[in-house]
Amino acid sequence: MDLPQLLLVGLVLLLGVLGVLVPGVPGTLLVWAGVVWWALHERSGAAWILLVSATALLLVVQVVKWQLPPRRLRGVGVTPRMTAYAGAGAALGFVLVPVLGAVPGFVGGIYVCERRRLGTHGEAWASVRAVMRAVGTSVLVELFACLLVLAAWAATVIWA
Repeated sequence: MDLPQLLLVGLVLLLGVLGVLVPGVPGTLLVWAGVVWWALHERSGAAWILLVSATALLLVVQVVKWQLPPRRLRGVGVTPRMTAYAGAGAALGFVLVPVLGAVPGFVGGIYVCERRRLGTHGEAWASVRAVMRAVGTSVLVELFACLLVLAAWAATVIWA
């Protein structure tokens, strides 16, 4: 696959990961579509293994999301700024502590946003708990899976 097309696939995957944080955007579907696009053009054993693995993981995530409580955005006060902080924290945590760092990074991003908005530790932590109960777990599960697929794709492109 030539470099411009590889960059476009990477952009689709990145938009998919960001789309997970925006309600109504099919982020998981974009991530999966990017991997399909890449695998169909790459046609290697590693590409097919990644496609099958990513498909299985993203399907399992959809089943897990159905089992979690529904999202209740309005009552908790989730703002676009909070989503940006949570996403940035998850991405930073994912890079600093590979894979497992996404979870504390996501929660930490929400905490930093709420601490800046509310000012005190107690109020910020109470808000973080409310957000995680309402929407955080569902978003976190989906974001974590998409970050795993993105990292696996990047590793396959670099080393295969």
